[in-house]
Amino acid sequence: VLAHCGVRAGTRLDAEDLSMNLAAVEEMEAHFPDTDVVLIESGGDNLTLTFSPALVDYFIYVIDVAAGDKIPRKNGPGITQSDILVINKTDLAPYVGASLEVMRRDAALMRRDKPTVFTNCKTGEGIPELVQAIKEGVLFGLNAGAGDTA
Repeated sequence: VLAHCGVRAGTRLDAEDLSMNLAAVEEMEAHFPDTDVVLIESGGDNLTLTFSPALVDYFIYVIDVAAGDKIPRKNGPGITQSDILVINKTDLAPYVGASLEVMRRDAALMRRDKPTVFTNCKTGEGIPELVQAIKEGVLFGLNAGAGDTA
C-alpha cells in the first residue's frame, strides 16, 4: 500500500517526525476511501516510546517472549499505557528460560484491568482472543476492565 503512495519498500517512517506518517495515512485514505482502520507501527522499546500515545485512537503494544520474562515488570510506558498488551511468541518460552506465568502475573500487576493477550502468531494461538479484544476496545469502546486473556 505504501508503495502505491510513493513510499519505497524498506523506507522507515520517522516516529519522531509525524508529518511523513500523517501524509502516508492521508494518501492511503484518498486511495482507499472505504478503509476503516489504519495500523501504524512505531519504533521504540518498553522504557522509551518514540511516539506519543496521545496521537493514536488505540494503542496495542507487542512484546516478544524471547526478550525475557522480566519485561512486564519493568513498568515501562508500553506496558502501562497500552490499551492491549500482546505477549507474542509464547512457544519460545522454554527455549529462553522465560516463564509465561511470571509474565502473566507481572502484566496483571502493572496493567491492572487492562487486557493482556498471549499469542503465538506462527500457529495462530491467541489470535481469536486478540481479535475479540480489539473489537471490544476499538469498535465498541469496551476495553476498560476486559481483564487478562490467556
